Amino acid sequence: MGSTAKKSLLDLATQKMVESQLWRSIFRHGYPDTPLNQSLVMMGNVFLHLHPVKVSRQAMKITYTWCMGGISFFLFLLLTITGVFLMFYYIPDTNVAYQNINQLNSAVSFGHLVRNMHRWAAHLMVVSVTLHMIRVFYHGAYKPPREFNWVVGVLLFFVTLFLSFTGYLLPWDQIAIWAITVGTNLAPYTPLLGDPVYKVLVGGGAVAQATLIRFYVGHVILLPLAGALLMAVHFWRIRKDGGAAGPPPPSRREQETSEPAAVGSAR
Repeated sequence: MGSTAKKSLLDLATQKMVESQLWRSIFRHGYPDTPLNQSLVMMGNVFLHLHPVKVSRQAMKITYTWCMGGISFFLFLLLTITGVFLMFYYIPDTNVAYQNINQLNSAVSFGHLVRNMHRWAAHLMVVSVTLHMIRVFYHGAYKPPREFNWVVGVLLFFVTLFLSFTGYLLPWDQIAIWAITVGTNLAPYTPLLGDPVYKVLVGGGAVAQATLIRFYVGHVILLPLAGALLMAVHFWRIRKDGGAAGPPPPSRREQETSEPAAVGSAR
């Protein structure tokens, strides 16, 4: 009797919570206890909506995709978290940037660990994105109707490279300064847009304070935002195209139109 009363009170409290204005303003659907409400949960949740409705059994094998895309996304999240930590102790000023890195390695608690996590995650992300693109190309996942998502993936690959390139200058040591000097000196040889690209990157005639602040803004704001936006589109297109892996099988309409031709050729 007591358990029935407690259960009734729990059900009543749950019902009041689900029917409250706060719950409806957030979820906008009932509790997922019916097929309709379960579908509404899937369609209304941005994270669950990223998953495709159906996934091929072969695409679920680790040896087929090696989870390179998921590893790349995990490394991006790790870089974001560790990068925010480093921003608390770094000042993009040529007079103090190198001292900030030394203090981070020696005087800040877990600073050396977090910086190495950030640095190695950046290297691993370049490797994982490259392997991911090789896997996609090998399995033919760039073919129609996935060609748009392939272009988005190529843009993400360049964003990854530019993130690594801009972050290389931030320690402001001799290796970073001269490496970026050599890298930016290649920009004037770009057809048509050579000199404007060099001026945008460097901000002057040589790598100096203007270059450091431009690389810093690009590294912590512009490129991460571009990468997050492209990844959202990338994940959305994967869902719309029927999941990961290679090109989807032909539709029923394509099979129906190809069957008569095959029969005619056999005759």
